[in-house]
Amino acid sequence: MSKLSKYEQETIINFNVAESDAVVYTRDKAVMRKLDALVNEFPEVYKCLKVTDIDKTYSMPKKYVSYRKPRKISEKLKEQRREHMKRINHH
Repeated sequence: MSKLSKYEQETIINFNVAESDAVVYTRDKAVMRKLDALVNEFPEVYKCLKVTDIDKTYSMPKKYVSYRKPRKISEKLKEQRREHMKRINHH
């Protein structure tokens, strides 16, 4: 694989309302490793459609594209973690 800049290591997820699958195009090796593992474990769900020397294209059900809320941590828990890290870093 060619050496790509971080800017060039893009991932594009494309889907529309009419179709049930999403197409994932990626030049990011970490994303490729994750999707390759899913293709190997769930070949009936995740498919690798195309491979070149710098990118891969996959298909997957668009229902597996996820949107998440940011995680909320209470101020009390943040303070406990800060104190814990202080103790760890001073030893």
